[in-house]
Amino acid sequence: QVQLVESGGGLVQPGGSLRLSCAASRSIFSIYDMGWYRQAPGKSRELVAGITRGDSTMYVDSVKGRFTVSRDNAKNTMYLQMSSLKPEDTAVYYCNSVPLRRSFWGQGTQVTVSS
Repeated sequence: QVQLVESGGGLVQPGGSLRLSCAASRSIFSIYDMGWYRQAPGKSRELVAGITRGDSTMYVDSVKGRFTVSRDNAKNTMYLQMSSLKPEDTAVYYCNSVPLRRSFWGQGTQVTVSS
């Protein structure tokens, strides 16, 4: 199993920024394609950003131009830089591999965008 610890969430006003971090208990980011997922109340989980082992990135249309995914293999950490945040970005954000691995889940970090 791999422990993932997400952090960096919080309450931010619309238009604000946050940087989320995902720390892994062992070196996985050079082995697996990884992603940031989010789940809002009453909605299904969605993949919002991904990064491959070859550093290719993908973003769901709703966050393109506002979110940037990156990773530091030496630190076993992945990041999600979020800017121009909107109320509809409010959700619990999780990191995991792409595709999902049930043994990789962390506790998530809450992001709330509200004035």
